[in-house]
Amino acid sequence: MPQAPAPRRGRIADDGLVLGIRECLSPHPHPRAPIGSRANEDGVPMIEIMTVCTGNVCRSPLAATMLATRLADLDVKVTSAGTYGLQGESMTDETKRLAAQLAVDPALIEGHRATYLTEAHLRTPDLILAMSREHRRRIVELNPARLRSTLTLREFARLAAEVPDADIVGDAAAAGDDDSRRLKAAIDAVTGVRGLTPPPADPADDDIVDPYRRSWETYELTASQLAPAVEQVVRVVRLALTR
Repeated sequence: MPQAPAPRRGRIADDGLVLGIRECLSPHPHPRAPIGSRANEDGVPMIEIMTVCTGNVCRSPLAATMLATRLADLDVKVTSAGTYGLQGESMTDETKRLAAQLAVDPALIEGHRATYLTEAHLRTPDLILAMSREHRRRIVELNPARLRSTLTLREFARLAAEVPDADIVGDAAAAGDDDSRRLKAAIDAVTGVRGLTPPPADPADDDIVDPYRRSWETYELTASQLAPAVEQVVRVVRLALTR
């Protein structure tokens, strides 16, 4: 009996860069992505989501690996980096413990290595999710063109909760068949309620607390802020990309 295929793993890359697409001499049923763009192994354009924190060893890799695990069946690539990235470091032991509790793919947990954020990382993502307002400010300083596609994770979740499923599905469908345009339409639907939704009483409520070198209770607080926000991102992406 032939063996069943192995479960598909989440797509995650900590350097955030795609160097190119392999050439194929035979006809292909899908449009080819340009050299240097994001594409899956068949050359089909992919969606890219990036998460950003400070050291890239706690908050952003936890968010990234959660997203990659929960969106593993879609052509979505998830990247992460830090504004003061501890280059080459793995997640902290506490973050690994949280990730395991949140059912993250073990291979993604062990495979993560921290990356220092550069302007080049910011050129391709369709959506950039900062763990705090300070990270968002740094992202926009590096690449001002990414202002509209960069939100803090909790801000995105707060706004997305105000947008009905039907609105996201309708706006994505109106954008056509291109996944990147569909996701952009969904993001626009989310950010479009910004002026209609009261801001949080405390602006810090749009941030995720940094647990680095702090107590386990602080790590648990981080997870309690981060995990529900990630689920809102998963909801929006699935509604946008599922036909």
